[in-house]
Amino acid sequence: MKTKQILNQIPQIKYANSEQFFLMAGPCVVESEKQAYSIAERVIEIADRYKLPLIFKGSYRKANRSRLDSFSGIGDEKALKILAKIKQELKVPVVTDIHSAEEASMAAEFVDVLQIPAFLCRQTDILIAAAKTNKVVNVKKGQFLAPDSMKFAIHKLEETGNDKIMITDRGTMFGYQDLIIDYRGIPEMQKSGYPIVLDITHSLQQPNQSSGVTGGRPDLIETVAKAGIAVGVDGIFLETHYNPAEAKSDGANMLQLDYLDTLLKKLSLLKGTVNSL
Repeated sequence: MKTKQILNQIPQIKYANSEQFFLMAGPCVVESEKQAYSIAERVIEIADRYKLPLIFKGSYRKANRSRLDSFSGIGDEKALKILAKIKQELKVPVVTDIHSAEEASMAAEFVDVLQIPAFLCRQTDILIAAAKTNKVVNVKKGQFLAPDSMKFAIHKLEETGNDKIMITDRGTMFGYQDLIIDYRGIPEMQKSGYPIVLDITHSLQQPNQSSGVTGGRPDLIETVAKAGIAVGVDGIFLETHYNPAEAKSDGANMLQLDYLDTLLKKLSLLKGTVNSL
């Protein structure tokens, strides 16, 4: 498994050689410098407590909103500069989404990991552009794809000359308004040799609501996360906010930041048990 090898190529990451899962966590989108900075400080503090390799997450823009009046961001450059400031001052690596091939080189100037949204995972041009930056590339599995099909996204990145790859499962569509996690897909994708991440909070979304605003089941975050660790995922991805009810994007499925410490304590203990089996 290439997990430690890839983590060690990410600047400023801590505990890369630990036997714990790595964590990708932060708000859905950068709403302001104060919001992103305060969440980052708290997430770093908790991750340090359990010696978890952390990559702070924040989207500079949300390009896939259901409604035209949905909040999408504060401006690309402004948000990216905030992420870069967090990276520099708090000494933590940062991951963000990109939405087109043209955005790859722009975002790569500010962050350490480029993330390909699930609905774009088959887009050859964006995968090639991300690979060419030589950054670590985290590709989310499309809700419409079988786990085995992710090998084609991996091949596109490898053939472009980049083998710093992560794959993230974020659930599979079940009907029109729900997602399920097929845990059989975790070991299937691990056959690639690359680290496999489970996106906890997006897997609990309830899309296609009549209001045009995505719903969610945050009450199941702990259940899904524990199951992922038990199955053997290499990393956990989750979005968190001080007050999800007031979050400008994806508040319905985000984790209340006050609950993160307790959750990560349980998951780190469970990981230790799994390692001993």
